[in-house]
Amino acid sequence: MKVSFWTSSALTGPQPRLGFVDELRAFRSDESGVLAKPMIMILVLMFALGGLGMDLVRMERDRTNLQYTLDRAVLAAADLDQPLDPEAVVIDYMSKSGLGEYTTVVVPEVSPTAKRVKASVDTEFTAGWMNSIFYEDYMRNPDTYELEPITLPLLASSTAVESIGNVEISLVLDVSGSMRNNNRLVNLKRAAKEFVQTMDDNTEDGKMSISIVPYSTQVSMPAAFLDEMRVSDEHSYSNCINFDGSDFNTTGLNLSREYERTMHFSVWDYYDYRDEDEHVRQPTCASDADNPERTALLMSDNVAQLQSYIDAFVDSENTSIDLGMKWGTALLDPSVQPIIATLANDANPNQSIEARYANRPVSYQDTETLKVIVMMTDGQNTAQYYIKDDYREGLTPVWYNSEENVYSTYDPNRYGSDKYYWHQTGEWEDHPYGNGTYEETYCDGNLYYGRCYYGSWKTRTVDEPGEALQLSYADLFAETSLRYLYRDLFGDWMSNASWYWYNRLYSYVGDSTKDSRTLAVCDAAKEKGIVVFTIGFEAPWRGQQVLQSCASSASHYYDVDGLEISDAFASIASAIRQLRLTE
Repeated sequence: MKVSFWTSSALTGPQPRLGFVDELRAFRSDESGVLAKPMIMILVLMFALGGLGMDLVRMERDRTNLQYTLDRAVLAAADLDQPLDPEAVVIDYMSKSGLGEYTTVVVPEVSPTAKRVKASVDTEFTAGWMNSIFYEDYMRNPDTYELEPITLPLLASSTAVESIGNVEISLVLDVSGSMRNNNRLVNLKRAAKEFVQTMDDNTEDGKMSISIVPYSTQVSMPAAFLDEMRVSDEHSYSNCINFDGSDFNTTGLNLSREYERTMHFSVWDYYDYRDEDEHVRQPTCASDADNPERTALLMSDNVAQLQSYIDAFVDSENTSIDLGMKWGTALLDPSVQPIIATLANDANPNQSIEARYANRPVSYQDTETLKVIVMMTDGQNTAQYYIKDDYREGLTPVWYNSEENVYSTYDPNRYGSDKYYWHQTGEWEDHPYGNGTYEETYCDGNLYYGRCYYGSWKTRTVDEPGEALQLSYADLFAETSLRYLYRDLFGDWMSNASWYWYNRLYSYVGDSTKDSRTLAVCDAAKEKGIVVFTIGFEAPWRGQQVLQSCASSASHYYDVDGLEISDAFASIASAIRQLRLTE
């Protein structure tokens, strides 16, 4: 066996182990093993890339954790309810997450209506595998290496903003008769006023508009609002609309069609107010003249005005959640913008809305504006009454003499010519009292205990005082309750007066139909992007079910008792503020 002197390790002795870099150089210069060397080179390269990939994966893990922690920190710091200094909040979050060693720059911008917090971290990630391989070379050849750890930049930045931008709000509030129970109306007033104040405190001037829709059996709108619509003109005592079932499938109003005006009448009251020239109590539709506290208030951010309006609420009548939702939704729908523009026109002598709201409600496509409904009830849908079509127009068989304050009622089926019943005398006559003459017997001497002394009994023709006017159905119902009609007028001579002059006059929409209508308009609102909050205030089970289905989500529904209603409104006010990451 021939051994080369120059190559044998037996002669030259053990050689020092080369470092990683030197081994690569030696490998590159070694020409033996034509196929083996490329394969080994490929394996080494794969090994190196794998190690590099591990370092990058570890760096991305650390970066993600850092970014997540920083995001949570700025969100907490940007909360308008957060009383602590924004920088202290961010630093605390980082420290408690084990990232306190990183230098964090916090830039807060705080105003009464918004808070913006930006934080950033600029640090380095020390590589693992790459440093390990070069560390081996350093230990083998410390004199030829200046060891500096290999690092990669590790950056994180986050910005959070909480503010209330443009917002349109409809407060749809139950003022039905049951609200007088358990101090509910008092508690509602307090909670709603606090909500208004909170929203005003956290919103820039001109960016918020609140409409308040109090509802019971019906919803009364301002007369000026209905004047801009096509509404039937049977009367002008009150301003409510009888919607068709299909109207609840949409959010807005159709200004090109005519709506049927609700008759001004009462199915609950027992009295007549004609002599006092006053309207019936507890009408199905409250008039804005008689009951301004029950007429919707449109688009305002005037805290004093809104709170004073809420303070004046009076409880009465049934519950129509469907009508409350319909009007609350309509006042957020762009279809009514022409009406709002008219009422907000400075040149309009009947201007009732500030000019800055003339372009509202804005389009649903306006991403800068949030549309919100807050709907509250303590009950469930109950009957909605309306006068049947046959008794909406035309003249009645009732005549009234205002000077004498007496009624005459007419019976066309009575035999003979005496078809008018005089209620003050209990007699049938051939004309209403005040539109003719009558024969009066008198003593032309001294009348004493029914006897005529120093004279005789004579007869004379007397003109009846005053004038009897035939009343229309609208005029009759406006000042005379239906119960008074059948009991005190027609009940005097008509055996079945309760049927003809009470039960037959009106009909109603039942609770199940109204539940369906409520859910239909709720769905229409949510499809348009309107955020729907609902509050069940000591509401029964059926009412709760409707409210839960109506709300935008389970978290948008509140089931509260007593003073908890204030907490519900406070939570909703907080939710309306948009806390979000912007970077």
